[in-house]
Amino acid sequence: MLAAWYESKGKAREVLRTGELPDPEPGPGEVRVRIRASGINPTDTKARGGFRGNLAMPFPRIVPHQDGAGVVDRVGPGVSPERIGERVWVYEAQWQRPSGTAAQLVTIPQRQAVPLPEGTSFAEGACLGIPAITAHHCLFADGPLQDQTVLIAGGAGAVGYYAVQLARLAGARVITTVGSERDAKLVREIGAADVLDRRDRGLEERIRELTQGRGVDRVVEVALGTNLSLDVAALAPSSAIAAYSSDAEPEPPLPFGALLWKNATIRFVLVYLVSEEAHLAAVRDLSGHLAAGRLRHSIAKRLPLSEIAAAHEAVETGHLGGKVVLDVP
Repeated sequence: MLAAWYESKGKAREVLRTGELPDPEPGPGEVRVRIRASGINPTDTKARGGFRGNLAMPFPRIVPHQDGAGVVDRVGPGVSPERIGERVWVYEAQWQRPSGTAAQLVTIPQRQAVPLPEGTSFAEGACLGIPAITAHHCLFADGPLQDQTVLIAGGAGAVGYYAVQLARLAGARVITTVGSERDAKLVREIGAADVLDRRDRGLEERIRELTQGRGVDRVVEVALGTNLSLDVAALAPSSAIAAYSSDAEPEPPLPFGALLWKNATIRFVLVYLVSEEAHLAAVRDLSGHLAAGRLRHSIAKRLPLSEIAAAHEAVETGHLGGKVVLDVP
């Protein structure tokens, strides 16, 4: 099979290779998926680059990427042969395994290959996975959203884009921040009630006005260290922040007193470690929305598998307003 891989960590153009590797065979409870599109997440580029100095290789060779979409072409023992030929989207394919979706073939536990409706393209299916499941857990880990107000930082980003939609579909009012007019247009099209410029120095006052002084019930946060003071000010009593990233300020100081007097919760979300029940709940809800045609997907850039290094570099620039997807021949 054609695949991309690295055998040491470092810069994309220095360590990523493409070529032929042996075809994998599915084990018990697994399916083999012929990948048509591979989605790239920041965790993929961080793992390859040696994030925070971690240059140790967990496996001698790594075929990267957690997300993708394609067609089941073989099943392992204990899996119904009726799954052969099924269109699927794939999540967490490379989690604690050496091989992910940057290849023509990948083997994964069958629960991680989710039926993909005909109305959703493979490139769109490759956008789901990590961003959509992260968004779902950030939103629903602290209870229902009906009639709640949710503040979503970076609503045009890969996670934020799904969070805006899922919150709206659950009956919440969505306030979101963006960094450009293009992004503002994107999030308005998917139902954000109020769209704010993240660079506006008057954000705290604006959110207070929009909520008649009460504050928001949930915050979905992509930059906790940068936005923590705003988030705390924006919170209603007994509300929650769900943070899934804090790259710019990875060790933010905690305003204990302000959080205490809000009786607030900060939930840290690393999707790979959330419960199996939470994964299944996300897959169930996402599948329902996909089948009904209620979800839109944001693709920032599409490149062929052969240009994986350029794709990783694009992800590392940040602020793309969507997902980078590789087309797999």
